[in-house]
Amino acid sequence: MLLGAIADDFTGATDLCSMLVRGGMRTVQLIGVPLPGQMASDADAVVVALKSRTAPVRQAIDESLSALKWLQAAGARQYFFKYCSTFDSTDQGNIGPVADALIAALGCGFALACPAFPTNARTVYQGHLFVGGNLLNESGMENHPLTPMTDANLVRVLSRQTEGTVGLVPFVTVDQGAHAIRDAMTQLKERGRRYAIVDAITDTHLISIGEAAESHALITGGSGVAMGLPGNYRKAGLLSETIDPGALPKLEGACAVVAGSCSRATLAQLGYVRAHLPVFELDALGTPDPAALSDAALTWASGKIGDKPVVIAASAPPEKVAALQSRLGREQAGVLVEDAVARIAEGLVARGVRKIVVAGGETSGAVVGRLGVHSLRIGAEIDPGVPWTLAEGSGPSLMLALKSGNFGATDFFLKAFRALEG
Repeated sequence: MLLGAIADDFTGATDLCSMLVRGGMRTVQLIGVPLPGQMASDADAVVVALKSRTAPVRQAIDESLSALKWLQAAGARQYFFKYCSTFDSTDQGNIGPVADALIAALGCGFALACPAFPTNARTVYQGHLFVGGNLLNESGMENHPLTPMTDANLVRVLSRQTEGTVGLVPFVTVDQGAHAIRDAMTQLKERGRRYAIVDAITDTHLISIGEAAESHALITGGSGVAMGLPGNYRKAGLLSETIDPGALPKLEGACAVVAGSCSRATLAQLGYVRAHLPVFELDALGTPDPAALSDAALTWASGKIGDKPVVIAASAPPEKVAALQSRLGREQAGVLVEDAVARIAEGLVARGVRKIVVAGGETSGAVVGRLGVHSLRIGAEIDPGVPWTLAEGSGPSLMLALKSGNFGATDFFLKAFRALEG
């Protein structure tokens, strides 16, 4: 194993896996902390997917350290802590506390932090994170139900979460290439900085950052910064050419979409798909009971499964999310929706569905947990950061596409199933 990664949610893990497969690495995603002795044979990279982004800080740290211990025992040469390209967190964490714990466990003293993913319009300039042409705190992320992002200055954001200090490698340095980036990070480490936020606005910048971090024990960031890592391993003679690292077998069965994300992108995708596929919308505010919500959705779907993909959505605009949170509390509202959607996914599989698109990071975590999935073999991308995967576990084999709420083109749901027809 060349790279061992720890991701703080399931769609983020899949996003990273997809980037590595694109770079020619055979990649496996494991669900939850692996068991001692659990194997991931013939993989160049293993990504351990946790549901730690919004977990209590101590739980997030403990699970991440357990995952690190397993990856160390499995022989990983380098480590990666993957979080969202919109730096989803709160002032309490969990990005800073988990990264602090990983740095301490590895004894490396320093790590870069770069969530940029220009292909999906996430860029970092002068330490500020942009989503498209908007600052992070004006992008819609300020309304996120669990991790509202109200400050675009990542130096400030990370400084509030860590016991260490945070520096910046600015655009003017990054634009000079890997040597300049490497020198700047070395200087920051020598001055006692624990982290360096690194600017990046193009893929070329990300490749240079990856090259500059060739000898780093730990890299932290979004999937974009992993773009340069396969080249490092290949240059060192550690990575051989693979004919098709993303090849997956064909799988028969019906198709469905289950959506829990309330992001602008997912809401737009649902708006588009209504003209093409049958859509059932859950009313969590009117029926705040996961069992009742599930029963209603599955009753609706039972007569439609098999003809064309069915779409079941718990997604809602900010005002409805706010009303549900006001009634139940933020945490309980999230648990309600995740439980309902996970029950629905389980019921769909019992009714013969074998190809499922899941929209939303927290939703994906709930769904794969309910379905008993323990590993994902990563296939080709549908849209940047979102591949089809072959999921295996305690039930039947499934094709799953775990989509971060903010990812994917407007026609993503249709495109996903067309990709399986080729």
